[in-house]
Parts: sequence; C-alpha cells; structure tokens
Amino acid sequence: MHTAESLKVLVACEFSGTVRRAFAHRGHDAWSCDLLPSEDRSNKHIIGDVREILDDGWDMLIVAHPPCTRLCNSGVRWLSVPPSGKTIDQMWQELDAGCDLFSDLWNARIDRIAIENPVMHKHAKSRIRNYCPPAQSIQPWQFGHGETKRTCLWLKNLPALEATKIVPGRTPRVHRMPPGPERWKERSRFFEGVANAMADQWGNIAQQDAA
Repeated sequence: MHTAESLKVLVACEFSGTVRRAFAHRGHDAWSCDLLPSEDRSNKHIIGDVREILDDGWDMLIVAHPPCTRLCNSGVRWLSVPPSGKTIDQMWQELDAGCDLFSDLWNARIDRIAIENPVMHKHAKSRIRNYCPPAQSIQPWQFGHGETKRTCLWLKNLPALEATKIVPGRTPRVHRMPPGPERWKERSRFFEGVANAMADQWGNIAQQDAA
C-alpha cells in the first residue's frame, strides 16, 4: 500500500526481486517488472514491457539491470565481428533496440531515476536521447561483497551512493563463470549490499524531500 510516508518505487528489468525487497522491507510500495516471472513469485511483480507502465505515478524508477550486451564496452567487438549465428545487421539492430530502451527509461516522466549499466561504448552513447555521463561507478566490495564487477550509475535527482562496507576480496566471480544457459542470469543478478544501500540512502532522501 502506498501511504504518505512511503514511496511508490518501480524496479525495472529485475526478475530476482532483490532491489524490490530492499525497498519493501523499509516500508515502501515497491514493484518489480521484467519480461520474466519473478523468482520469488511475488504478487508485486509485473510481467511485461516496463515502458507500458512508466506513467503510472511512480516516485522513483530504479533500472536494476537493463539488457547491456550490445551497449557495453566489452561487447563492442561484436558490432564488426558478430558471434556465430548472427549477422552484422542483427548486431546493430540489437544495439538500436537496447539504446531505445535505455532512452525511454532515462527520459521517463518520473522525478527520480537511477539506471545501472556497465561502461558504454561510443556508438551506444550517440544513440541515447539526452545522454549524459554516469554520475558514478561502484564495485561490490564497497558494499560488503568481496568481489569485483564495476558498474556505472546514471542518476537523475538522486545523490551518488556512499559505500557502506568496504571488504577485502577482489575476485571477478561473474567473469569466471563457466558457459551455460543460466550464465547470463547469474551475471545480471543484483548485489544485496548495493540494493540495501539504495533503499537506505535514496529512500530516506526522497522521503525527506517529500516531507
């Protein structure tokens, strides 16, 4: 239930429920949305294209992990030498589709927006409407997880996240995962420490602004 003391939060591109639960545990009316069903079978999860619900009165939009394969630096090589079974035209079409989604989320009519994504290549940046550089980059080891996986945060009307628990350990676990049908899902899974920091820091600030 959305009350005067809580925020109506949409967590886009999330099937795990990690960020949704972090905000819900702090009293917010949090919903997740993805093309896949939620792993925790929550009734606060919407299956479908998130763009269809962007105008439903949200106080905050957090994009937990939009499709980034064609947008990130590590995948730029596929635009000229596509993987087996794909063509160059398909690679550029997928890039355009990914940039369209990022653009629609970044330009949504929602007061506070955070989008998480890896470092982008120049072709992606040039295709995103009203593109601006990310506000910060973060690592899991700044939030209690002893591993490396640098990601960037694009922020609108939200402050940069502050580290909550710096721990030892710099293992690139997600990059060492063996190939398999579930590898993409594990690579996209959100870190609970980061989700908790978002809920604590952004939830409180947004509530104070609304007071």
